[in-house]
Amino acid sequence: MNKLAIRVLTVAMVSMSLVAGPVLKAYAAGSGNPSPPAADTKKEKKKKGDKSSSIEDPRFLAAYRAAYTTIYDRNDYTAAIEQLKALGHDDRADVANLIGYSYRKLGDYKVSQIWYERALKTDPDHVKTWQYYGLWQVEQGNRDQAQYHLSRIAQLAGTNSEEYRSLAAALEKPPGTGLVY
Repeated sequence: MNKLAIRVLTVAMVSMSLVAGPVLKAYAAGSGNPSPPAADTKKEKKKKGDKSSSIEDPRFLAAYRAAYTTIYDRNDYTAAIEQLKALGHDDRADVANLIGYSYRKLGDYKVSQIWYERALKTDPDHVKTWQYYGLWQVEQGNRDQAQYHLSRIAQLAGTNSEEYRSLAAALEKPPGTGLVY
């Protein structure tokens, strides 16, 4: 490609992401935007830079939304993992959770588990991670663990939340049906 074509393509992609941002936000019903990072109570932890400002960074939000779309609209989990890791914020619960989700969808359960646990270590109250990790537990046949995840969701978000209903529905299915959520 020549330089002019690359420039035009870059401007078009940036413009589309800016225009699509509000639409994706409405479509995602809030889950397409990362939540603020959990408060860090450990003083001895080394700071890697101010991660809290990233939530307001338009470039971060556009890239996060693009990865979100890659996962939920295109089901391209490999590309989404690359996009999420490129954000440089995989220590955030939202980002780590989506990386774990993508690995789970690719069938790499061991790596997926690592990312879910990383997300919960960062934010023990991250409801979406409890849901997705609970679905991981169901897929692995760990129904007691999935039930524990369901009870955590009930404590955090209530029994009428989408996350609770999703995991409860998965637990209602007979064990061993081989369903993937």
